[in-house]
Amino acid sequence: MILVCGLPGSGKSFFASRLAKRLKADYISSDRVRIALLATGRYSFEEKLRIYRHMAERAATLVKRGKDVVVDATFYHHSMRELFIDVALQNQCAVRLIVIVASEALVKERLSRPRIDSEADLGVYQTMKAQFEKFTQPHLRLQSETDNIEQMLAAAVDYLTGTNGKR
Repeated sequence: MILVCGLPGSGKSFFASRLAKRLKADYISSDRVRIALLATGRYSFEEKLRIYRHMAERAATLVKRGKDVVVDATFYHHSMRELFIDVALQNQCAVRLIVIVASEALVKERLSRPRIDSEADLGVYQTMKAQFEKFTQPHLRLQSETDNIEQMLAAAVDYLTGTNGKR
């Protein structure tokens, strides 16, 4: 199980969907789950946890079937991460965290354009940035730029296969 984490506009969904394809893994997107559950526009902490719980249940079903899964969400709060870490432990499944970051200028540019699945705008980004808790778990941190997706994917595959030991 691979958790792809980061603020809105960081490029995490772009990265996560391509990583899932490269790994031939199933892909779970918080934005898509929110749409499927008819929960757009609802962002209380409890509503967010409901989305994450639903995603964790889907991830558990997939790992029980022996599938690899890439989960794409902000994971800004430790309780959201712990849901998935618990699922992994209960299913004796390895869990890896990848944090995607981008410069604020690039985030502003990305969030100024319409996006298919996400409602997040610059205000949401700023709120989430203020609430984002540091990661205490080992993780790979990748810097998203306008043209480095292939380098990011290569670094992630190296990290996941243990060939570079970067954390």
